[in-house]
Amino acid sequence: MTVNSENLVFVIHRTHDMLKSCEDKVFGKQGLTTEQYAVLTTIKHLDEPVRITDVARWLTRSTNSISMIVDRMVKAGLLTRERDGDDRRTVRLVITSKAETLLKPATLAGQEFIQKILSNLSYEDRQALLGPLLTVQHEASREKAIEETP
Repeated sequence: MTVNSENLVFVIHRTHDMLKSCEDKVFGKQGLTTEQYAVLTTIKHLDEPVRITDVARWLTRSTNSISMIVDRMVKAGLLTRERDGDDRRTVRLVITSKAETLLKPATLAGQEFIQKILSNLSYEDRQALLGPLLTVQHEASREKAIEETP
């Protein structure tokens, strides 16, 4: 394949689609969707209190789309919405024990999947891949910020 911008973008998108499809299967076997897993791990990663806007910003999604996912997760018993004790206007997201029970094996399965697909890459190849991907991510993040500036 010839290396040009069009082919690189195609490969990046195709790789993303394939990884997402595989993750859907991996997390689905654990009783979670990929979106639910992403929301749960984001909540665990961020400092409390975690709001829907915090999750949306971290996952680079719209607040509305995350709100709809959270609504379904509340109905499924994976999250609760609680008023913040210090600021009653703030609604924070709290992971339930049901979600914690599903999250542990899902995380393990996700890590095993990543190890499996990276197993054919040497340490040097992984390092060589990481740098350019981080650069692309950084540049895309800058473009997104420019678009969102009023």
